Amino acid sequence: MNVPNITIADFLPLIPEIIVLVGAFGILMLDLFINERNRVVTHVASLVVLAIALFALVTGVGGHGAVLNSMFIRDTASDVMSGWIVALTGVAMVFAYPYFRAKGTYQGEISVLMLFATLGMMLLVSAGNMTMIYVALEMLALCSYALVVCERESPRGSEAGIKYFVLGALASGLLLYGMSLIYGGTGTLDLAAISQALTSGGANAMLVTGMVFVVVGIAFKFGAAPFHMWLPDVYDGAPAPITLFIGSAPKIAAFGMAYRMLEQGTGPLGDHWQLILAALACLSLAIGNLSALRQTNIKRLLAYSTVSHVGFLFIGLASGGPEGYAAALFYAITYAIMSACAFGVVAYLSRQGFEADQLSDYAGLSKRKPWVAFMMLMAMASMAGVPPWMGFWAKWSVLWSAVHSDMVWLAIVGIVAAVIGAFYYLKVIKVMYFDDVPEHAAIELRDDGVSEGMLTVLGVSLLVLGLFFDPIMQWCRWAFGA
Repeated sequence: MNVPNITIADFLPLIPEIIVLVGAFGILMLDLFINERNRVVTHVASLVVLAIALFALVTGVGGHGAVLNSMFIRDTASDVMSGWIVALTGVAMVFAYPYFRAKGTYQGEISVLMLFATLGMMLLVSAGNMTMIYVALEMLALCSYALVVCERESPRGSEAGIKYFVLGALASGLLLYGMSLIYGGTGTLDLAAISQALTSGGANAMLVTGMVFVVVGIAFKFGAAPFHMWLPDVYDGAPAPITLFIGSAPKIAAFGMAYRMLEQGTGPLGDHWQLILAALACLSLAIGNLSALRQTNIKRLLAYSTVSHVGFLFIGLASGGPEGYAAALFYAITYAIMSACAFGVVAYLSRQGFEADQLSDYAGLSKRKPWVAFMMLMAMASMAGVPPWMGFWAKWSVLWSAVHSDMVWLAIVGIVAAVIGAFYYLKVIKVMYFDDVPEHAAIELRDDGVSEGMLTVLGVSLLVLGLFFDPIMQWCRWAFGA
């Protein structure tokens, strides 16, 4: 039996992931020796680890290549997705520290869990094997469950965590069952080998059934209808910075998982899964928008709007081809920034014993904190798809990809959904700018320069990147060779 010679150079493509892994373990040990007063050290160290990993991704340290018998594949697409995942995790951490410190509930494990979740997402978007996909997905999921219940005294958080765990376990089981059927039909776990087997041997009932279960698992992780039942409760029950984290970076990771599994693994079955994704897109657009219309809790409103945005993202995935995947990735990145900005405002306005989660809490915010209200306006306008904000071009790109793929009917559904969705986003703007300030306003405004600075970066970027969206879109096209 010939044992291949493995050298350190073979693991160079894993350098960004190794940085996050070593940093997470190091900070976990460091936190044991830090008292409550100096816990900011853990927070700063976590941001430094993410900055180093982002630098390695942007500069291409380690280079591209396949590692561990092609279980891990680093390419341009994984670099783009991992870069945004790391950056958005850093944004979530910036909001998390002042939020939890103000409540007196900040613990070092919050940053550590975020780092391990980030590692899971980075491995997920680079997976070349179904085993790696499942391990990376569970690493992300387990850390997410723990983050949702990080405030142990919160009944809503505990309830949300239990629902998330139970439904997440069910979805993981469905995904694993689908993977097992595909393995049984092809005899391999390698995505490239699965695609080759499907091309040469064709599809059968076992493989198609396995593919359907895989799509169901992916739809749950995205929060697509009708597998969205966990989303409103988790978004509402989790602390605002954790909701920001769950609602941003993991959406890019879920897109990466969908691209790897569906295109690179079961690509020859595209005629089947593209129709399923198109149907899920229509359901998500309808259920998400109609449910959001009647919400008075802003976190639940944004949760149902997430379902709608997943519908738009699925339009790009259903369109297929390099152009469709580039449009879907651009939409995932855009939504992640919009979600981070909106939930960042919620986190900024929350305090001890109070979550700024009711729409009425934002009445007259423009008169009390005009700049923060303007940043929320930026997020809402972009989510509604108002030009020239970034969200408009994201919607335009996925709808255009559907037209190019001869799915004009799906583009029409998306246009109608965008018009309906604009109503509840404009309602938030109306409350902030036209409703009177309550006599006893629930929100007590505070000065937090770091959070305000990050809100400014997120809000202004939605407008600036909207005006100059072409470089970002070209980056996404470059990732898929479009």
